[in-house]
Parts: sequence; C-alpha cells; structure tokens
Amino acid sequence: MDLGIAGKVALVTAASSGLGRAMAVALAAEGVHVAVTGRNEERLKATVQACAEHGVRTMSLAWDLAEHDRAEEVAARVAGELGPIDILVNNTGGPPPTPVQGQDPQLWQDQYGSMILPVVRLTDAVIGGMRERGWGRVITSTSSGPITPIPNLGLSNTLRASLHAWSKTLSNEVAADGLTVNVIVPGRIATPRVESLDRAQAERQGVAVEEAAEKNRAAIPAGRYGDPAEFGAVAAFLAGQQSGYVTGSVMRVDGGQIPSVES
Repeated sequence: MDLGIAGKVALVTAASSGLGRAMAVALAAEGVHVAVTGRNEERLKATVQACAEHGVRTMSLAWDLAEHDRAEEVAARVAGELGPIDILVNNTGGPPPTPVQGQDPQLWQDQYGSMILPVVRLTDAVIGGMRERGWGRVITSTSSGPITPIPNLGLSNTLRASLHAWSKTLSNEVAADGLTVNVIVPGRIATPRVESLDRAQAERQGVAVEEAAEKNRAAIPAGRYGDPAEFGAVAAFLAGQQSGYVTGSVMRVDGGQIPSVES
C-alpha cells in the first residue's frame, strides 16, 4: 500500500534503537525524509544509514530528552535542514522499574522532565506550522501500562497515562485543521528495553532470564514477542493519508496481550 506521504518530513525522537528506530525506518521506506534524535551518536548513525538506504534525506541530532528546553531548537534545526515537520513521532525512554509507592519526589520530577515535558514542548514547537499548512500527524508511543498497569512499573504507568490524556485533548483541539493525533501502544516487542525488563523480572523472581521471558511469551495470545518492524509499520500507517479519519485513538500493537477491552 502506498501511504501517500513520500516527500513529507518526519522527526522521530529516541530513535537510536528499538521502537524509535523501527518507526523511523518504516517512514523512510515510505519515502519520508527523516530526522532522528537520541543520546548515542554511533547508534544514531546506524539509524540514519538504515533510513538513507531508502533514498530519502536524513539527519540526526544528539539530544537527551531530559534537556527538554532544547525542544524548540531541535525543531528549528530539523526545519532548517529538511523542511517543515509534517510528522512528529514522540518516543521516549522508560523509567527504571519501581513500585509506585515510596519513590523519591526528585525521581518523579526527573522522569516527568524527560518523558512528558519534551513531548509537550516539541509538539508545541511544530504544531502551529502543521495547522497553517492544513496537514500533520502527531504520533506518541507509550506503553500498555496506562491501559492495564504493569507490576513494578509504577512510574511508567502513571506518567505515560498523562500522555494518553494529553494526546486525546490535543486531538480535539486540532482535528478541524487537518491534523491527527494518536497514541501507539506496544505490547512486548523484542527490543533492548524489553530485554532489560525481562532481566529485572528474573532477578526479582530468582530465575533465569530465559525462564522469565518464556513465561511472558506464554501470556501473549500470539505466543511470541513482536518484531519492531511490525510496530514501525503501524506507526507508518497512522502517518499515512489513509488514516486521516483516525484521531484521538490509542492503537495497540500487542499480539493480543492487553486483557482489557477498553483503552
């Protein structure tokens, strides 16, 4: 399917590996010029190379999302090199596994500053131009935790839930201007983040990492972890012309794992 977005410009954050990289490459495969950010410059180069193989223009910016006051600068640099941003993919790293109780207030503030504020500020920096041009896509990758809270991911469950409410609110504010705003939710996708969560679970339970991973796979109706490319493909669809009537939604890519009906 031709998604009709060749020649558009996308910015994908936290794209040096995992889901961010998968989404960036999926957009590049559709002919979208892609800018990516991340903290590891060597891994960013690999993402840029993977995108450039599809014949599109690319660029990378080293950016620790905790430095959320750089959001406007990042957006301006992308626009200056690739053109106005048409597609914004907000992707952030996850906080450390913890219970929700008894966490240091500074930890809450730090994680809010690296998971929420950069998303809000970056979106604010680009959405005005999207509205003026009458077209735009804002896609925010979160977690299944806001739908069904994940044990020992108290910070993630709580903070990412705020992004769901923010995204829905924003979608209503800009829908009449030709913009869509959606959330994409991964289940257990085979990424370094999920590997680290399997290791943490194994340590808590005193079992081998593979035993913990196998238990998690068995709880997924599809019987396996997802491929990052499968996740990237759904993000690309949400960016496409055909998804113009899909907004304010939460799209699950989870192999049937999330047990609830409502999102």
